[in-house]
Amino acid sequence: MDLPIRIETKYIKKSSPKINVYYPIVTNLPNPAVEKKINADIIHELNKLLIEQGFYSEHLVEMVGTYEIKTNERGVLSLSLTVYSFTGGAHGLTITKSLTFDVKTGKQYGLSELFKPDSNYVKVLSDMIERKIVEWDVPLLEDFTQIRSDQDFYIADHSLVIYFQVYEWTPYVYGFPYFPITIKDIENLIREGGILEKMIPF
Repeated sequence: MDLPIRIETKYIKKSSPKINVYYPIVTNLPNPAVEKKINADIIHELNKLLIEQGFYSEHLVEMVGTYEIKTNERGVLSLSLTVYSFTGGAHGLTITKSLTFDVKTGKQYGLSELFKPDSNYVKVLSDMIERKIVEWDVPLLEDFTQIRSDQDFYIADHSLVIYFQVYEWTPYVYGFPYFPITIKDIENLIREGGILEKMIPF
């Protein structure tokens, strides 16, 4: 089993407007080029989030950025970047984006790359999520149809966690709807040699 890689926390701080953003970088990887690529991808996604959340807006009052490491084992790094901003109005808005890497190659994976090309993963995962929506009585803004082919996800605890942004399907007060799917339950869909295969319990 591959050991966890080392993660360090960096931050951006400003007093006016009030900005406190913490983000991760990976260090001490055996391959410097891989380390550089992973960190560049993290910074790129963070910058997109900051701009989307009004980092340069004259109306920005407060911004808070945090991160969570979801998986750091077996050569897989999966993490989430979360940015809250308040620019006036009734309440602020929070956005979460996740990144999943093979730490040996530096490759970042989109959802479609986790599955066999002919697996029909969108329908299979959507059906599983729809059952959970009913079972958990999740309030919806409109009838759920299906996930996007590039839906937000992370890997954690031998599960693939599919999630939606605030307002994507549910009211603001519900927050982020998360739907963990046990990797073993979708084993027949998984791309051979891919990162999900690494996470199947022995």
